[in-house]
Amino acid sequence: MRFTPEFLDELRLRVRLTDVVGRQVKLVRKGRESGGLCPFHNEKTPSFTVNDEKGFYHCFGCGAHGNVIDFVMNTEGLGFPEAVERLAGEAGMALPVWSEGDRAQDDRRKSQHEVMEIAAAWYQSQLAAGIGRGARDYLQQRGLTAETIKTFRLGFAPEARTTFKDAMLARKIDEQLLVDTGMLIRPEDGGASFDRFRDRVMFPITDPQARIVGFGGRALGDAPAKYLNSPETALFHKGKLLYNHALARPAARSADRVVVAEGYMDVIALAQAGLKEAVAPLGTAVTEDQLALLWRMAAEPIFCFDGDSAGLRAAERALLKALPLLKAGQSLRFATLPKGEDPDTLIRNQGVGAMRDVLDRARPLIDVLWDVELARQPVDTPERRAGFKARLRELLGGITDTDVRGFYRDEFDVRTQALWAPRRFERQEFRGKGKGRRDFQPPVSRELLATPLARGAGFTNHRRERLILLTMLNHPGLIEVHHEELMAVDMDSVELDKLRAAIIRIAASCHHSDDKLESSTIRNHLYGEGFGMAVQRLEGDKGLVGDSFARPDATADSAEQGLRALLRASQLQLLQHELEAAEVDAMSDDSVEAERATHRARDIRAQIEALMESLSGMDQ
Repeated sequence: MRFTPEFLDELRLRVRLTDVVGRQVKLVRKGRESGGLCPFHNEKTPSFTVNDEKGFYHCFGCGAHGNVIDFVMNTEGLGFPEAVERLAGEAGMALPVWSEGDRAQDDRRKSQHEVMEIAAAWYQSQLAAGIGRGARDYLQQRGLTAETIKTFRLGFAPEARTTFKDAMLARKIDEQLLVDTGMLIRPEDGGASFDRFRDRVMFPITDPQARIVGFGGRALGDAPAKYLNSPETALFHKGKLLYNHALARPAARSADRVVVAEGYMDVIALAQAGLKEAVAPLGTAVTEDQLALLWRMAAEPIFCFDGDSAGLRAAERALLKALPLLKAGQSLRFATLPKGEDPDTLIRNQGVGAMRDVLDRARPLIDVLWDVELARQPVDTPERRAGFKARLRELLGGITDTDVRGFYRDEFDVRTQALWAPRRFERQEFRGKGKGRRDFQPPVSRELLATPLARGAGFTNHRRERLILLTMLNHPGLIEVHHEELMAVDMDSVELDKLRAAIIRIAASCHHSDDKLESSTIRNHLYGEGFGMAVQRLEGDKGLVGDSFARPDATADSAEQGLRALLRASQLQLLQHELEAAEVDAMSDDSVEAERATHRARDIRAQIEALMESLSGMDQ
């Protein structure tokens, strides 16, 4: 809708700025101006002023400045037309009509809004009536209170083919309006129209101004689609709307965050538990328009998804959609629920505190993007590493903001170097011409390669590290027994190193709490802390299938023997590195240092021999 400068000027004259600002800011009159704490940034000393005569507000702290329309847009997350329409309604000003066609369209929309309101009230009445008993039982089983049902205006659509239609026609509502709003379906063959929603719990969907524009219906019986939304209409554009947007907006401003859940029931469960800043896309992947709405509500919306593969795919779609739109101070965060949990079950089983913990541990977009790309393919060969870097470069090329793109590139450069940087002792170079000097050769390498679990490509460092973690995960009782040895393992992979530390920390916390030290407990904590993808990659590694001792069904003795062998092999490798360094130091020109190094090398060789004997014993 278009607005003339004259109309906007008249609007600003009719609506007093201090009245609008005063709803959210406690203002104190100071001469011709009023002052208070700025609503756009945290401050203890007031630096925010409002001047009715000049018609603007200004903050000397953060620089926020604008008129009454700007204030409504920036504090309520509305677009310009929506803010103007809101203020015009308060001022009693009729919106401009540009032509007979515009007038007719405006009248049709008003009529459609009225139809949707009547429909919502009727669905509510059906839920409360005897016919809605099954729907009420379902909502009660989901733990919803009567107050929550009332707040979200939940209803029920009866199963009969034309119950809704008959009720609306009895109210003298035009059948074509019901078709235009998507409430009735008219067959293409010219047959009689019938109700779109039948035998479903009904969720009204509103626009940013809290007007009902569509519905979502959850089937109670067998139906091809568990959830059904209104079709695209003049009022309802699902890619431009968020479920619970109008109710969540003030809560998001207060909490300084917005939580994006997967569905209606997730949002309602969060709101009932006190997390009222929750919204949801309408059954599809998030769109650019929905991201724009979210960023008006908070700088870093938190996407909260289930910890299963479907949830991880949803997170991936969201971050890829957001990537080109990132800019300074505008990004996303991702919170992963424990496997098998959704917000509703987590809150009911563990309380809202557990849900808050999940949200507090939300990870930045860059970490999730890194994990997603790292999970696509191993990076154990030069070609795969090159492919990994190429994928990252291609993704970063889509970021339009040059500063953000540059910082992402710098961060990924650091991470890729750390990911496969070899962890080995630095060797000194020998440049002297002293008698007896020679090029250094790594000692005991033949013996090392001859030991079980260390020989051949089948037991590379990468595989050994993954086997250790898989055994820890499937047999957590061994963690306490081998705690010190597990902490001492020198891991090449940064990701596996972080996962190892998390598993040990979680196991320790179980020891000091009421949680049982079980594999499922550790997995749930790992998913909740954002390690879901790392766990899935570990458990999905087909190269580890042949090692039965690491599997969940292995006996305790088998798992113990396998882990001890892995730890001994890792210790042997570490000792070899230490021996290399001692051999280097033994050739020092400093006689005292050389003698100390010689003794140290002798001790290390003795440790290596003892370990090799124990490994040989395991192999027999």
